[in-house]
Amino acid sequence: MLKLFKPRLNFTFTLISSAFLCAFSSNIFADSTSTKSTKDVTVSPDHIEIDKYLGVWYEIARKPNSFQKKCKKNVMTIYTYNENGNLGIDNRCINRTGDVQKIAAEAFIENSPFNSKFKISFLPESIRWIPVVRENYWILKVDANYQMALVGEPDRHNLWLLSRNPHPDQTVVSEFLEYAKAEGYNLKDLIMTVQTEQPKS
Repeated sequence: MLKLFKPRLNFTFTLISSAFLCAFSSNIFADSTSTKSTKDVTVSPDHIEIDKYLGVWYEIARKPNSFQKKCKKNVMTIYTYNENGNLGIDNRCINRTGDVQKIAAEAFIENSPFNSKFKISFLPESIRWIPVVRENYWILKVDANYQMALVGEPDRHNLWLLSRNPHPDQTVVSEFLEYAKAEGYNLKDLIMTVQTEQPKS
C-alpha cells in the first residue's frame, strides 16, 4: 500500500507544479500578444442569469488553445450546477481519431451577483478546491434570449463563440465576431468549428 500511495502523492505534486508553470507561461505569452490593455476589456452584459446560461452550447468558433488541440469537430459544452454551488463544465468533441474526447472543469463565480466573470479549474476534481491555477472565463457578450454567447478573458488569448444552434445565422455570427475584433481580439488565427453530428456520451 505504501508503494502505491507515495507515487500518487508525487504525481499530484508534479501535476500541480506543472499546472503552475503552464499558467505562468500562458500569462506571459498572452500579455505579450495583447492588442489592448487589460483595463479596456468590456463585459457587455450587466448581469448574467445563470439559469438561462445553463445547458448545451455548441462551439461555433475559437482561438487556438492547448486543451483543444486534438479536437477536430462537433465541439459542445454542457453547463450544470454542481453540488458545490459552482458550475460544472462538460466539454466534448470528436478528436482526430474519431473518438469522443471529454474534458471536465469547474467554474467559480468571481463577480456575484453580476455573474459574468468566472475562474475555471481543469484540475482533477479531488483537488479543484485549491484556489490556484484557475483560468479567467468572462462572458463578454450574450444576446437577450441566451442563444449566442461570446466568451473570452482579459488578456485576449482565448476566445469562444458559442450558440444553442450548431448552425446559427451567419449574420449573428459576424456581429459577435466584429464585437470581439472591436475589443482588441486578433481573429487571424480563428478556428471555425465543424459541426455535423453531436458527440454521444
